[in-house]
Amino acid sequence: MAVDRTALADFLRMRRGSLQPEDVGLARGSRRRTEGLRREEVAGLSHMSPDYYARLERGDGPIPSEQMLAAIALGLHLSVDERDHLFRLAGHQPPARGSDSEHVSPGMLRILDRLTDTPAEVVTELGETLRQTPLGVALTGDATLLRGSERSIGFRWFSDPGSRALYDPSEHEFLSRLWVSGLRGVIARRGSESRAAQYARILRETSEEFRVIWERQEVGLQPRAVKRFRHPELGALDLTCQTLLDPEQSHALLVYTAAPGSESQEKLRLLSTLAPRTPLTVV
Repeated sequence: MAVDRTALADFLRMRRGSLQPEDVGLARGSRRRTEGLRREEVAGLSHMSPDYYARLERGDGPIPSEQMLAAIALGLHLSVDERDHLFRLAGHQPPARGSDSEHVSPGMLRILDRLTDTPAEVVTELGETLRQTPLGVALTGDATLLRGSERSIGFRWFSDPGSRALYDPSEHEFLSRLWVSGLRGVIARRGSESRAAQYARILRETSEEFRVIWERQEVGLQPRAVKRFRHPELGALDLTCQTLLDPEQSHALLVYTAAPGSESQEKLRLLSTLAPRTPLTVV
């Protein structure tokens, strides 16, 4: 497929102009004159440099990679059909839809964008974090930077012992069983050739703990209502996790809150001082 630079630039400008700051969780300044979003705002939402994005809109930039296109699709809150159109204009085949898709639906993004005062994240059925609120990053670190199998919290639970430091030690045994049970359920839905099955094969070979739990054949374990975190600066936080499911994309929005008047609620307020102020950018 050949890239159509002119059509790509026109499409990006059109989509940027159709979005308002409040549509993507940004504040509208009193002196704002631009119709729609500014280029630098889209660049920030897409985790790329303003110059790189501006060149795409001018039609004289480099051919964007699939990773860059996926980031732009999320930044512009594109629907799946719009995302596929964007990929084709840039000369790429669109990514898979359904259970393997990493494209967060615009509706779920709109909800996430409004959660400015609480940790929240969008995850896949394999526990791969796709988007986080700033307080979500402050709570668990920027999990969107992970690559490969390490993106799955269940996989790195067994491959990287350091990943367990975020959770109270009293929870570790149950969480190990929970991740194995969940992975078994995904394999039953997706089949023996799925990524879930690949992860299970690797972990059976590399982790004795995983292998022992796998042989128990446990299925259907459910997360506990309260998650007990251990933050490196704030210490213990006991947070209730509410879940919103997107069955079409097999994604879940996880929202963490604390009981009113609790010590954990006060620590959530302090967490806001640790949250990133501006989006990260890449060249």
